[in-house]
Amino acid sequence: MRIGDAHQTYAQAEALFTSFQQRMLVALFAGLVLFPFFADEYWIYLSCLVAIHIVSTTGLNILTGYTGLISVGQAAFMSVGAYTVAILEIHVGTPFIFNLIAAGAVSAGVGAIFGVPSLRVKGLYLAIATIAASFILHFIYVNGPAVLGGTQGLSMPPARLLGYEFSRPFELYWLFMPLTVLSVVAAANLFRTRIGRAFIAIRDRDISAEVLGIPLLKYKLLSFALSSFYAGVAGGMWAYFFRVVTPESFPLIYSVFFLAAVIVGGMGTILGGILGAIFMTVIPELLKLLVSYMTFIPDATAQLSPIRTIVFGALIIGFLLFEPHGLAEIWRHIRRFFHLWPFKK
Repeated sequence: MRIGDAHQTYAQAEALFTSFQQRMLVALFAGLVLFPFFADEYWIYLSCLVAIHIVSTTGLNILTGYTGLISVGQAAFMSVGAYTVAILEIHVGTPFIFNLIAAGAVSAGVGAIFGVPSLRVKGLYLAIATIAASFILHFIYVNGPAVLGGTQGLSMPPARLLGYEFSRPFELYWLFMPLTVLSVVAAANLFRTRIGRAFIAIRDRDISAEVLGIPLLKYKLLSFALSSFYAGVAGGMWAYFFRVVTPESFPLIYSVFFLAAVIVGGMGTILGGILGAIFMTVIPELLKLLVSYMTFIPDATAQLSPIRTIVFGALIIGFLLFEPHGLAEIWRHIRRFFHLWPFKK
């Protein structure tokens, strides 16, 4: 630890946020509250999508970043949450909050089942095992009971809370942002508990952790369940956002998207999951916007679309090459610089 980062009192060591972080959080909350009143419909739409991705990426970060278990099935677990919400809305009519909790619970159970191979394999072998979740669940959605809608999927009514209907992005923003903040804070607090520390011990030295009395079976399955719970809640939010759930809504590439967000943002950090989700969601849109302004090129959107994809891929590779710890580490460097500036040599 650097001298500038050392804690001076026990209260500082136990605090979830430093005084600097507290000031940043106040500014962030103020910005989140004011944002929808000044942004247009498109950017509010994008912010809702970012909120969904942050919840799912945070869940995957619990599993991959903190427990060291690679999963390429996050989108599949999101689909479980989305279908759960759609079925409850259409056939039961239960409240919005209950549906999201149910979506998380069902996804947690499914995730724990698909997490069983983690007891015997890890690394790329485990990643391949989790890919099976996408294919198995897709087969169930297409060929399963009629309640799942088959290839046509399910169309659902908008979210309702306290008698109000939330259908537009501006309205859904006020539901999604508090849920996202609550999810992130819960994840941050998780790693101050015995469970979170057990996850980290398994990631660092699983055999040593077992020798110290940490049951690998219990905590690996619990990590899968927690990660899938977050995915299920994110999938439920996704269902309320788009209001159409089909077997094709959550392809395998979507799981790769979340894994890339964890890596680019910074594995094993809550901030990394947030920054990674924002980067993976917003940067392609900014590149698309930049291309649209190139009116001097005939049919610029169609002509430069491959280049836009290449630039986005190059940015990801650049982060892996020059800062393998991700955007979170870049933010730490910036914070340390200004923390000691102008006295930094």
